[in-house]
Amino acid sequence: MHHFHTLGLLSLSPLVHGSLNTCRLLPVLQYPQCPAPWTDFRSVGRSSFNVQLSRANHTSASSSSIAYRIGTAFSAKGQRFNTKKDLFSFESARQSSDKQPFTGRPASGQDAFFVSTVGNSSSVAFGVADGVGGWIDSGVDPADFSHGLCRSLTHNARDHGEEKLGARQLLEQGYKDVVADEDITAGGSTACIAVGDRFGNVEVANLGDSGFVQLRLKAVHHYSNPQTHAFNTPYQLSIIPPRILARSRIFGSMPLRDYPRDASVTRHEVRHGDVLVFATDGVWDNLSSSELLRIVERYMTHFGAWQAGKKGTIVGKQFESLTKEGGIALEKENSLQTLLAVAITGEAKAASENPHRDGPFAKEVHKFYPHEDFQGGKVDDICVVVAVAVEADIAGQ
Repeated sequence: MHHFHTLGLLSLSPLVHGSLNTCRLLPVLQYPQCPAPWTDFRSVGRSSFNVQLSRANHTSASSSSIAYRIGTAFSAKGQRFNTKKDLFSFESARQSSDKQPFTGRPASGQDAFFVSTVGNSSSVAFGVADGVGGWIDSGVDPADFSHGLCRSLTHNARDHGEEKLGARQLLEQGYKDVVADEDITAGGSTACIAVGDRFGNVEVANLGDSGFVQLRLKAVHHYSNPQTHAFNTPYQLSIIPPRILARSRIFGSMPLRDYPRDASVTRHEVRHGDVLVFATDGVWDNLSSSELLRIVERYMTHFGAWQAGKKGTIVGKQFESLTKEGGIALEKENSLQTLLAVAITGEAKAASENPHRDGPFAKEVHKFYPHEDFQGGKVDDICVVVAVAVEADIAGQ
């Protein structure tokens, strides 16, 4: 693990006393963050979460509604990335009446993700959470918070009523349940979650330095900005035990504690052929948005999902079929969105372990700590959720 100067135990001023841990810092303690997947679907296959949406009657530029097809991939720090096993996909049609949650933990380290339909509607909720690793120094499993949060987000989305669900509202509900969970006594996590409806409206709540990009026709259409209190100290939801609060009072300081209300909420319109990539900082610390775009573009153009048209790039006619399970002739990552998730995870993993390739994190270190000899990638857990937007009438709805 690379080392840096740590921030003060009870303050945010960068005190040079030892070395700065590459883990993300949390209030009072040093923590890194990472996530794992949860879904309320009992049968989980290795393809893509296919949210089939009915045709919508509405007054928008498009006469058809949007289906979100989702694939995920992940890799724990210190573990080899298995491109045949470290991925998940979801078939909502098989599981629409199943109320039992999937309760397994994938080999994603402290990272977590979730995907769920919203109540009985055609909307879908999905996202990532990144457990703050520094809690391990206090005997706390950092994965408990991030996994617990994603489990709660799944349940709250799946059990939601008829009214519209907002991303921040969902995050508030999930966090409230984690705080009330007697099995989770301490910990913290960043989170970047979304709720997408059949009209192509996607609302995103981002707290911390996980994040997302929206890609459209070989261009970065939107990207999120990280929320940080200081270098390597992201916003984070947390549960701080009384003993740590008491310790902070002795030093005349109070630990940081962020809430869902502090999340940055943005609203986006997605179109047929758009690609949404949600990921933990294991990706963003090692790949820039432009590098991620090149990865996605490589596969989208190779399979004809994005093509050259008379007036620029267009969505290929075979795009929808590529997003179906079996749309790509591979044994496991056999849909376009799952293949993209695997490719991004693999590139981020390779970059994180490359001592000669300076990624975004290394460049930030050079900016804030020019005297530090930090080179190469930043080793961390990695979690990626890829959602592609498909017009429902094209999808046969």
